[in-house]
Amino acid sequence: MRHKRAGLHLSRTPAHRKALFSNLVAALLNYERIRTTLVKAKEVRRLAERAITWARRLGPVLTKKPEKRTDEEKARVVHAMRMALRTVRDRQAVLKLFEELGPRYLTRHGGYTRIVKVGQRIGDAAPMALLELIPAEDDSKQPEGKEPVSKGKAKKEPAEKVKKEPEKSATKKPVTRPKSSTSKPVHKAESAGHKMPGAAVRRAPRGKRGGE
Repeated sequence: MRHKRAGLHLSRTPAHRKALFSNLVAALLNYERIRTTLVKAKEVRRLAERAITWARRLGPVLTKKPEKRTDEEKARVVHAMRMALRTVRDRQAVLKLFEELGPRYLTRHGGYTRIVKVGQRIGDAAPMALLELIPAEDDSKQPEGKEPVSKGKAKKEPAEKVKKEPEKSATKKPVTRPKSSTSKPVHKAESAGHKMPGAAVRRAPRGKRGGE
């Protein structure tokens, strides 16, 4: 069991590991976003935030022009740059750190970076992540006139109920056929003493004829 674990070895020698972290921190400060494994991102994060803190501690000295700084302020800037160069072995990255990134995070006390997981690497399935600097506009400041709403007290507004009228079903009307004018008239068997043609004639029984 390994006690007093101060950092990860990452299967590298101390010199190799220190050079690796220095290059990753310099790349993060120059490009403000790098893609690496999740384990390396967590280690680089603490080194990058420590370097940014060296610049942020100078406070309003960073906003002054170099020619308007006093000798004491110039000494503070030189000391902070030398402390940052212990981790970041890139002069261009250090200049950006003290000229641009330091003034950006003057009102932010820690938490200058974020880690976003982006899945696994093809080949060895190592968990990958994006390590990026937080922009200045992402500072958690509530706009004036608005109170922060906690998750527990958030109430959902009832949605407006829209009454839907039932659609009128198209009822089919019964089709009425017009009466044809060629319908045959109904003739009565006997009307007004007239006989129908072809009607049978009744004869009187024999012996009851007239004259017998």
